[in-house]
Amino acid sequence: MSQKTYAYKSLARATRDHGVETLFGLMGDANLFMVDSFVRDCGGTFVPAAHEGSTILMASAYAKVTGKVGVATVTHGPALSNCVTALTEVVRGQVPLVLLAGDTPSDNPRHLQSIDQRELVKVTGAGFEQLRTPDTVGKDVARAFYRAQVERRPIVLNMPADFMWQEAAYEMQVLDVFTTPGGVAEGDVLDNAIGMIASARRPLILAGGGAIAARDQLVRLADRLEAPLATTLQAKGLFNNHPYNMDIFGTLSTPAAYELMQQSDCIICFGSALHEFTTDRGKLMQKKRIVQVDVNPAAIGGGVHPDAALIADAGLAAEQILFWLDEAEIAPSGFTAELDPDILTLHPVGSEKVADGAINYVYALERLETALPKDRILVSDGGRFMTEVWCRISVPDPQSFVSTVNFGSIGLGLQTAIGAGVAVPDRPVVLFNGDGGFMMGGINEFNTAVRLGLDLIVIVANDAAYGAEHIQFIDRKMDPSLTEFQWPSFAQIATSLGGAGVEVRSKDELETALTALAERTGPILIELHLDPDDVPRMRA
Repeated sequence: MSQKTYAYKSLARATRDHGVETLFGLMGDANLFMVDSFVRDCGGTFVPAAHEGSTILMASAYAKVTGKVGVATVTHGPALSNCVTALTEVVRGQVPLVLLAGDTPSDNPRHLQSIDQRELVKVTGAGFEQLRTPDTVGKDVARAFYRAQVERRPIVLNMPADFMWQEAAYEMQVLDVFTTPGGVAEGDVLDNAIGMIASARRPLILAGGGAIAARDQLVRLADRLEAPLATTLQAKGLFNNHPYNMDIFGTLSTPAAYELMQQSDCIICFGSALHEFTTDRGKLMQKKRIVQVDVNPAAIGGGVHPDAALIADAGLAAEQILFWLDEAEIAPSGFTAELDPDILTLHPVGSEKVADGAINYVYALERLETALPKDRILVSDGGRFMTEVWCRISVPDPQSFVSTVNFGSIGLGLQTAIGAGVAVPDRPVVLFNGDGGFMMGGINEFNTAVRLGLDLIVIVANDAAYGAEHIQFIDRKMDPSLTEFQWPSFAQIATSLGGAGVEVRSKDELETALTALAERTGPILIELHLDPDDVPRMRA
């Protein structure tokens, strides 16, 4: 028979029973004792953030890099409301995450911090689970973890504060989840899809975030078809080192790759929802056959209406298509024989013009690409600077790339970088941030990275303006001064917060910064001073 224990200890134990080793959070009235028990009684690690929304982003990056469920905790009321933007970002990024959220005592409806937390969570798109009683802790925690995995989104477990010191028996409850997607296509739709692929003279394979685990199968199919390979942004780096890798498909592609995409007569898409940036608002899908393969039925037809849709696992579908091509003795297309591999991923550098007191942004990125650690994890915040980073800074594999653009917000990057750094402390994390985003979300967490001793490299693209808005005023020949700011020195801020900071206004100063980068002993920030009139436009 199970012994009775306090509910806060049961919550900590139930979390640990699900294999959780690292808990991100910020303590308050409703969760502090649970956090204490998770560390002292259960041997877990607690990573304290400075802002509640940061805990969600840290846990999300941890999940992305490790492949595990991310777990965070906050208290009630304003603590949870501070998580709305971060929760929405993670929902749209389809990341499995559990948020252990305190709630005000159920017997005090006039509590100062009382709010309808279910309705608050609902607007973000996250799921909601209620901790029913202290007796059901094991079952309720198990349900939250189960839903996070199968629904691939954050699930908020709502924990009333008045339960915490109530006693009840705890029984371990873990719902087994078969997480490997199955599904093999069959029938007329499969026959039609294979017919389209077999008759294609210029086939092209596109892989999205849902096909990351199928790299080997997709490469074998591409080689069999003699088709080039491309990825969406979420699968960046998947086909590194393949001779016919085109890198990112769509508005972020190189001129040579874009032209090739237009020439293709059949695009076989695996694990991609085909949104407007991937397809360049549909332009790249015109006058060609589209075969879309995805294990998630909701992904089919959301952006482009395919000619054939297969609800199937990417790897299994690729093997199946390859099998039938061989059975029918279909000849390779010969498409790759027409291509020049050396120019497929070559982005033009453009002019090196620069204003006094500023560094040319593209030049700086090209130099950083060679100087940054090769085994890096790359994180990017949102902003005008980001698309050049995605195109010019490489990653070892898709798991080493995290962007915070699912909700179009800025100011989420540094928190995300910390989560990635905690996930793999033996690898350097490189964050590219804008000046506005750093002011919004970077300053309050940079010291967290210092306290944790992370190997974090922050590159701030500082054009002293909100760049996306600045360029709109310029385009309409209007005064852009309302978008411009005289920020403090971010390099000096980094130093005052316990890290190191270097300002860059010239090529020589960039080399000095790279020397400091090589000699770093903790978090370092490199501030690139840019001309707001000379930062490349977003490629969208």
